Amino acid sequence: MKIRPNSTVPAEHSASDPIAAMNMLPLKTMRHVLARSGFGASAFSMLTMMNDWSLHMSVATDKQIDLARKLQNQWAAWLEFVVAGCPDDDEKRPILPGRHDRRFEHPGWSKPPFSALEQAFLLTEDYWDSATSDIPGLSKTHDKAMTFAVRQILDSMAPSNFVATNPEILEHTIEEKGANLARGGLKALTDAQDMRDHKKPSSEFVVGRHLAATPGRVVYRNHLIELIQYKPATKKVRPEPVLIVPAWIMKYYILDLSPENSLVRFLTEQGFTVFMISWRNPDAADRALGMDDYLREGPLNAIDHIAAQTGAEKIHAAGYCLGGTLLSIAAAAMARDEDERLASVTLFAAQTDFSEAGELTLFIDESQVSFLESLMDEQGFLSAEQMMSAFQMIRSNDLVWSRMIRSYLLGEDSAPPNDLMAWNADGTRMPANMHSQYLRHMFLNNDLARGNYQVNGSPVSLRDIRVPIFCVGTETDHIAPWKSVFKIHALTHSDVTFALTNGGHNAGVVSEPGHRHRHFRIRTSHDRDRYLGPDDWQEQADLKKGSWWPAWVEWLEQVSGEPCPPPKLGKSLGAAPGTYVLME
Repeated sequence: MKIRPNSTVPAEHSASDPIAAMNMLPLKTMRHVLARSGFGASAFSMLTMMNDWSLHMSVATDKQIDLARKLQNQWAAWLEFVVAGCPDDDEKRPILPGRHDRRFEHPGWSKPPFSALEQAFLLTEDYWDSATSDIPGLSKTHDKAMTFAVRQILDSMAPSNFVATNPEILEHTIEEKGANLARGGLKALTDAQDMRDHKKPSSEFVVGRHLAATPGRVVYRNHLIELIQYKPATKKVRPEPVLIVPAWIMKYYILDLSPENSLVRFLTEQGFTVFMISWRNPDAADRALGMDDYLREGPLNAIDHIAAQTGAEKIHAAGYCLGGTLLSIAAAAMARDEDERLASVTLFAAQTDFSEAGELTLFIDESQVSFLESLMDEQGFLSAEQMMSAFQMIRSNDLVWSRMIRSYLLGEDSAPPNDLMAWNADGTRMPANMHSQYLRHMFLNNDLARGNYQVNGSPVSLRDIRVPIFCVGTETDHIAPWKSVFKIHALTHSDVTFALTNGGHNAGVVSEPGHRHRHFRIRTSHDRDRYLGPDDWQEQADLKKGSWWPAWVEWLEQVSGEPCPPPKLGKSLGAAPGTYVLME
């Protein structure tokens, strides 16, 4: 009997005919099971990378000889260090921790036997960095991915992560007679229960009272967005309203935190009419929503409403992270269609070319995306926890192991909550179809930068954008590396003012005036100018102290009309921050 796919087999035959029994299951079940058990990670992708590395290494005799010499020299230096009694002298240590490596800062690491453990571990890391890098014939992607993967494994095995090999933990354990471990164990149990129950950490910061508290009202709503218009704070405003398009991976109020560090409040106080998109938190019923839906119901509908409500001929548009990528698509589509309502475009830590999009892309290949699609196919979405786990592994020492040591082994109280931490714990889901399209169009195919991304059936090109662009990159961004963000210079026919600020993906953007230890570099490149690479740009850009916010406002003023009476607030559909931001 020929078995057809998905054919129905009588129950009496299923026990005696295993093939027929298996045929009763959906064809994608095995991939679904593997995707669910691996939390969306593709084991095949990892195996392919490891096989590629091992095969090329097996024939790289010159590399093997270099590694053997390195290993011999390293351990000879280590033995010499140990025999000398592990002297507390940096010049006599075989290797020093990296500049940003804080794992071995405690004074106990300078004394034996812990100094010997520290040196052995650092030498091991250094050896494997060499063993997984610059392998002849190995693809650049697998080279970087293998180095990253081995570093993650070694990070989990660091002597700083264990009670018996960490002098700081031992010191506290002896002093407190183990009370620190008891407190940490209870905290670990509580955190595990909260994670199981999807319970968010309690916070004294309340949305609408302490956060997202700038006065305003919801003036437009569709299935995906609520559009918030903020009350003017000055008697006169610039005639061009400012529309902010935040990322929908988190709640919008990263740009409207506490009053003292709210970008929205700052803009209104500088004489601008501000509108903000607040995205809906999707669920399984929204699984079919795609990038086109987010484009149409997001920035395009918002621009239509703002223009109709205020009568403004021109609008400044600003996008943050994924919202900036979507805004660049909208700007390109509007330029293609000869829609000239945009006065300027501002991008905060937003990528438009994903060819060098940082460590997040190392494991994003066809196999990985396919497994993630299988996971999302069952759920209908990608949860906030699943997305955040990927971001945390990029900086596992800072975001995973360090936190576990402080909380679970040292038994320390959690750091006092602040507004940014409260926002960071308020994640959102990603619709299955949209996230799949985003990964494929941007990370896999880089369609936007290549001019292959389609809107309404026709491709759009960033080269059609002619309006002035202000772009912000952050020095230590692990999500949107600044050199990747910088690529906007080569993709448009616009004058680009680029600001490079210290800080990371979030803290670098939330950089209010008066914040200590802030600086930024800024330089304008005109469309007629010769191209300047990121390293040369960094050398030639002006270094300024303080926040970049006033520099952005000054730039906005230069591309705006003369101040005039503010437009009336639109018909209220509810007070800010609205209802979508409160959706669990």
